[in-house]
Amino acid sequence: MASNAPQRCCYTGVKHEGEAKGRLEKVGGIESYIAEPESKQTDTAVLLLTDILGHKFNNIQLIADRFAENGYFVVMPDLFEGDPVPLNSMHDGEAIGKWFRSGGPSGGHTTVQVDPIVEAVIKGMKSHYNVKKIGSVGYCFGAKYVARYSAPGKGIDVAAFAHPSFVDAEELKAMAASLAIAAAETDHIFPPEKRRESEDILKEMKTPYQMTLYSDVEHGFAVRADLNKPEVKFAKEAAFLQCVQWFDEFLKSK
Repeated sequence: MASNAPQRCCYTGVKHEGEAKGRLEKVGGIESYIAEPESKQTDTAVLLLTDILGHKFNNIQLIADRFAENGYFVVMPDLFEGDPVPLNSMHDGEAIGKWFRSGGPSGGHTTVQVDPIVEAVIKGMKSHYNVKKIGSVGYCFGAKYVARYSAPGKGIDVAAFAHPSFVDAEELKAMAASLAIAAAETDHIFPPEKRRESEDILKEMKTPYQMTLYSDVEHGFAVRADLNKPEVKFAKEAAFLQCVQWFDEFLKSK
């Protein structure tokens, strides 16, 4: 794999302060968090695919709002059928494994359940909102589905990952979208050997890529960082700006 399976670090961290400004509505039949830019334009959109804490987690809603403040129409779907993992809620690997295998109304949170959600939302973005180009960022769990839907004809035009998990090497190889990766120095899911493997794959591909390694941070820093630590706060902000700049260059300007 290009990254390992999720672990406890995928749902631990710090809840951030701030009031989300977006709204919840159905997109392709899937409840989604919507954040609109001041211009109200929808031609160029960001599909934000979350970690396992889901679309109602305050931290990720604040991030969605910031993409909107940078001029993007944002759609962030519920990938888990109302069954996200609460922050700091589990204490062993067995619990998260069970959640993946059998959680939620459809009996799991695997590609069998999640692929149809992502497909429906992409179709809904294009049909209901008249979206022309989609940039997608995946945090942890969400990165796998950014990879899967960046294959030719799948709907994602430009891609970004932050501390990815569960991405297969073959999924990475199949991507046609340009890709930016924000990686944590300490990350058991995307450790040095997996970063190296991913770089080797990306070097052989014909699409632009960027991988930035942030020091003094761990897996999850782009969403659940302790903002009381200056070096961690800096890395979180830099990872966000990395993504915005990537979309500005490869999504807006093309």
